[in-house]
Amino acid sequence: MSEAKKIAVVTGAGTGVGRAASLALMNTGFTVVLVGRRPDMLEETAKLGPAGKSLCVTADMTKPDSIAALFDKVKATYGRLDVLFNNAGMGAPPVNFEDLSLEQWQAVVNTNLTGPFLCTQHAFRIMKDQSPRGGRIINNGSISAHAPRPFSAAYTSTKHAITGLTKASNLDGRMYDIAVGQVDIGNAATPMTDRMVNGPGVLQPDGTSKQEPRMDAKAVGDAVAYMAGLPLDANVLTMTVMATKMPFVGRG
Repeated sequence: MSEAKKIAVVTGAGTGVGRAASLALMNTGFTVVLVGRRPDMLEETAKLGPAGKSLCVTADMTKPDSIAALFDKVKATYGRLDVLFNNAGMGAPPVNFEDLSLEQWQAVVNTNLTGPFLCTQHAFRIMKDQSPRGGRIINNGSISAHAPRPFSAAYTSTKHAITGLTKASNLDGRMYDIAVGQVDIGNAATPMTDRMVNGPGVLQPDGTSKQEPRMDAKAVGDAVAYMAGLPLDANVLTMTVMATKMPFVGRG
């Protein structure tokens, strides 16, 4: 397949892991559709990559019509889709479990779970009917899918659910040559994790707070590009990419 025909969609491409993955994909030959709510941040990502290897599309992952319009544009522009990275996500305020409002819960579920579900459905429809058939979907999981942080019920629940979505869609995608995998990320250096290294740091399970080591988000971007570059008869179902010294492996 020629480089011009390798089309990827990255949601949440304006910052952090989404930007790192977009740049890694562009640098390995993909044309990347950069998706997010802030056009200025998408344009900044585009300027950091090779010229002519990206398309900025403003979309809101909480709005089904916006998601549908995104994939309509991808199909109309390129006629195919090879890789989808479901990356956009958010967390709820770190409040006591019983004080988390239904609205806060639903906002996280809509962004972290329903959005990727809808994106995956649209990707399936394109991938199963194109020629060559098939493609790859990569979901942004989290170490929270294995072990939660305090006061993270909404985020942790959605990341456990993403693991279920990854496995179920991978199984259902077999008949269409669609491979689905998940990258579980721990302490990538992004604006979302700045709190880990500022002030007292982040709350630990024993009630103390501490600063935690982080890793360059480029490590995650490179992992996504590796997964994306595999032939469709091979799949990374789950990969954990984490800061080596973060307090995850072992008891606190």
